[in-house]
Amino acid sequence: MTKDITYRRIYEESSPEDGRRVLVDRVWPRGMRKEDAHLDEWLRDVAPSTELRRWYGHKPSRFAEFRRRYLTELRGPARHQAVDHLRYIADHDKLTLLTATHDVERSQAAVLAEWLTSTGRSRA
Repeated sequence: MTKDITYRRIYEESSPEDGRRVLVDRVWPRGMRKEDAHLDEWLRDVAPSTELRRWYGHKPSRFAEFRRRYLTELRGPARHQAVDHLRYIADHDKLTLLTATHDVERSQAAVLAEWLTSTGRSRA
């Protein structure tokens, strides 16, 4: 089965085409009220570590290294349960990964969506 995984900013209007909406940020988005988020769940355990997030600082010049380090974190035992949960959702429904990041193309949501789509059921 081909996974239907997308990503977008949490501040954008929700849509019925989003399927399951999962926030993949470690911290709650600024200015977003929980009742306005239209989330199915908030999965902090799949977010980059605090150390990695702070190091990256959303500097485009660091994205390639951020991506490499984040993929290493995703493969670690601490993330297995959260990653498997996202794979389960993606196997049964459309999945939209949400982030507060301004540059969504250089975010953990983009890296995670690409990785989940490319790795299928394996744990890469």
